[in-house]
Amino acid sequence: MAAHPVDADAQPADAHPVAAHPVDEKLPALKMATSGLQHVAAMYAGVVAPPLIVGAAVGLSATELTFLTGACLFTAGLATFLQTLGIWKIGARLPFVNGVTFAGVAPMTAVVASTHDKSDALPIIYGAVIVAGLLGFLAAPVFCKAVRFFPPVVTGSVITLIGVSLLPVAFGWAQGPDSRAADYGSTTNLTLAGATLLIVLLLRRFTRGFVKQIAVLLGLVIGTLVAIPFGVTDFSPVAHADIVGFPTPFHFGAPQFQLAAILSLCVVMVVSMTESTADMLALGEIVERPADEKTIAAGLRADTLGSAVSPLFNGFMCSAFAQNIGLVAMTRIRSRYVVATGGGFLVLMGLCPMAASLIAVVPRPVLGGAGVVLFGSVAASGIQTLVRAGLDKDNNVLIVAVSLAVGIIPITAPEFYHAFPETAKIVLDSGISTGCVAAVVLNLLFNHIGKGREAQDVTHPMEAGEEIAAVR
Repeated sequence: MAAHPVDADAQPADAHPVAAHPVDEKLPALKMATSGLQHVAAMYAGVVAPPLIVGAAVGLSATELTFLTGACLFTAGLATFLQTLGIWKIGARLPFVNGVTFAGVAPMTAVVASTHDKSDALPIIYGAVIVAGLLGFLAAPVFCKAVRFFPPVVTGSVITLIGVSLLPVAFGWAQGPDSRAADYGSTTNLTLAGATLLIVLLLRRFTRGFVKQIAVLLGLVIGTLVAIPFGVTDFSPVAHADIVGFPTPFHFGAPQFQLAAILSLCVVMVVSMTESTADMLALGEIVERPADEKTIAAGLRADTLGSAVSPLFNGFMCSAFAQNIGLVAMTRIRSRYVVATGGGFLVLMGLCPMAASLIAVVPRPVLGGAGVVLFGSVAASGIQTLVRAGLDKDNNVLIVAVSLAVGIIPITAPEFYHAFPETAKIVLDSGISTGCVAAVVLNLLFNHIGKGREAQDVTHPMEAGEEIAAVR
């Protein structure tokens, strides 16, 4: 029997450089390195923000916060390898960066708030992430078929809630590191936050290309330098950090398994898988390798397995980052090996505590100013997704209205669920979790059951990914 010709689009497609698809192209070493660094720069702020938020909520010292940040960089690199290079049926083999998902921040801080002994908070979170990751891995082949139940009206509502839920964190940072301190909310702190915000806005407005992509990162650097004369910049974390280190497995304690925390993080996993599916569809179109059902299932397996393994090295739930989609579209560099190189830089940064400690130097007010842009952009991407969700239909308006209302209860009325059991409050105090459940249930009620099917929102999930990429 005659041999079949080699399919250039098959995965992997590394046999012949001439026939290789641009996604499978291996660029010269220098271009590979610089392009990989550009991807890291574009998503660095997004990776380090979640450990900063959760670590601060737990009350970690500067040294422990540096360790947690480095662990998240390290696990983001491992997850990126898994997604771009792939093994067996795991990994979309597309130019995707993986990192800590913002969707898990609010539920994790809710776990911290409900835990009496804060030393147990991280082990409880890690236990929940492991279970959610393993369940997600098993559900990946089914979930890629059920994505029609998560149209833009649902994903847009949830992404909006993620940004809105995180904005109070940025406002708290802007006021200072300690609410009990005399300078908390001082004119100096708020001025530094405002100056950082202004720097980021000016960079986004008047620069182009690579500089524009890393405007938030540059804003953090410039804001930190501006803060030095005010005496609020502490360089001791860098001075005491080792050059080389390894994220010791289960550094914060063996994982603990608490049902309420597991349920809350499982909801986050569903949100993360939905967003990743939209991102894969969008990126597949951009790189001219459309993501089929097998690709989506493989990509979701990489996300979920990366999440399940991440707590071993003290990281959090991982998800495909949408930030780099816009970068791929802008540069037209479609090689997955470029992003894998970026993953290598993430691993190296995670193994260098001194590099990870640099983020601990940034004053909280400076982080707050940049956080307004960072978290606000997440909310804006959700709003843009909702614009494409068919809000001219009354059913969809009701879904968005009630979902957002339910989701902002913990923000606007923190004591609303005070009479409920502590275990229930872990889920209820997460606006993302409750808002997501409300959106899914209402979408089923109005758009899938009975006559509601006729008015079902048929917008392709890819559009959600495109909108996220456009903002991030």
